[in-house]
Amino acid sequence: MVDQKQSTYPYAELSIPCPAKSDRVSAFLRVFYAVPILILLVLLIGVNPGKGVYVGGGFLFLPIMFTILLAHKYPKAWFDWIYYLTKLSTRVFAYLLLLRDEYPSLEDDQFVRLYLRYPSAPTELHRGMPLIKWLSAIPHYVVLVLLFLAVMVVTLLAWFSILATGKYPLSIHAFVVGVLRWSLRVDAYAFLLLTDKYPPFSLLP
Repeated sequence: MVDQKQSTYPYAELSIPCPAKSDRVSAFLRVFYAVPILILLVLLIGVNPGKGVYVGGGFLFLPIMFTILLAHKYPKAWFDWIYYLTKLSTRVFAYLLLLRDEYPSLEDDQFVRLYLRYPSAPTELHRGMPLIKWLSAIPHYVVLVLLFLAVMVVTLLAWFSILATGKYPLSIHAFVVGVLRWSLRVDAYAFLLLTDKYPPFSLLP
């Protein structure tokens, strides 16, 4: 878990260490290796063909929103589920983006250290905020679209680097993890509804 005392956003944090050496064969075939775990992740989250992921499916956005609005509570069991699902999906994407070679575990955190803080709804969450968080986060969406386009480009460069040298460039690794960290913070604020504190525009821990 990331040291919360040093974090600029202690409600949602992520760290993924860069491996000293990456497996060339695994990197070359990564897209094919990842298919089974991606299928499982899609089944867990839920997909509506032609319309994308269900809002309020695996991540329970709508049920949590209405529970905060009407009862001013955040059920711990629901938090535990989205915490598990967020960690699993992050391990899957870390694997797919070549950040780690370990095949994503269904239970163990492995080298992907992700932390979400369980909120005290009556004291930390305003009842009406879930209605506007997704709207106030629009500037983040715009920036993240550009950042993820950059992630696609630099991941391709990292792929060639791994095939040629067996190493994932540290600077690219730090950038990609930073983008995932930024996205996690926005998710925690706008969709997982874990905090009312607006996420920073930052790649840093």
